[in-house]
Amino acid sequence: MKKGFSIGVDLVGTNIKAGLVRNDGIRPEIVLKKSVPTRLTGSAADICRDIAALCGDICRDAGISLSDVGSIGVGSPGSVSGGVVHNAENLGFSEVPLRDMISELVGSEISVSLANDANAAAYGELVAGCGVGCDSIVAITRGTGVGGGIVLDGKIVEGHNGAAGEIGHIIINNGGRLCGCGCRGCLEAYCSATALIAITRETMCRRPDSLLHAISSESGVDGKTAFDAARLGDAAAIEIIEEYIDNLAAGVASVIQMFQPEIVCIGGGISKEGEGLVAPLREKVYSMVYQDVSIEKTKIVAAQLGNDAGIIGAASISC
Repeated sequence: MKKGFSIGVDLVGTNIKAGLVRNDGIRPEIVLKKSVPTRLTGSAADICRDIAALCGDICRDAGISLSDVGSIGVGSPGSVSGGVVHNAENLGFSEVPLRDMISELVGSEISVSLANDANAAAYGELVAGCGVGCDSIVAITRGTGVGGGIVLDGKIVEGHNGAAGEIGHIIINNGGRLCGCGCRGCLEAYCSATALIAITRETMCRRPDSLLHAISSESGVDGKTAFDAARLGDAAAIEIIEEYIDNLAAGVASVIQMFQPEIVCIGGGISKEGEGLVAPLREKVYSMVYQDVSIEKTKIVAAQLGNDAGIIGAASISC
């Protein structure tokens, strides 16, 4: 039993999501999952108690005891190394020894591990999603920001300070759009959902004849608006998407040049666009990277696991 199950925890600013993961099959799989709201009190102790309680609840619902679980893995925002969350602004964390704090609550007989949430998601895709059978993957997740996780030769790349993988802050246009980090020209300033919404609104102001107005009239402008209008042939939306893919391709090409992974996967809500996004992105990236014709090209694909990637990855890292 202990080797057959682990628990993966995906800690984010809104919710703590956890799942009981079966590890004795061909691929790790979630057999039961639950979530609770994240208490943003600024107290790491509160969050650790909630994580421990959630793990206990999952085990009870599954008809096992917490002691039957061999390990617990936690994916946390921020820079993470050595079991410590060095900085996670949206949780109010700074130099928090999260791994040891959780271990004290669940008991020393259960192994606890800690990783950056984006790295955990990348690892999940490697072991159970689009990267199965590979040893290296870079996952680029597009949401409010642009995050990234890097796994090379089966090992997560954290950097000396736990802050490696900040793909959203690759500079693709020096002096360009202002990013939330304070720099200009970051990939995140062009390719996050937040940026795409802003660019869509700016275009709507210039193009009052665009279908963007009709599509957004009921639900408002979101990260899908430009894609939906482009599918209907709207010229302004097509320009937005073409520019979006150009900018995303610059970031992906830089990642490939640096790491030459077997897989680059695109995650977040945009991954639902599937080949409608990935096919033109792939074509653009391949025209930008230097790759000897004798070596295999990096595959560029949509992520497969959605919101489960972080849970499966955290649980698998802990095994």
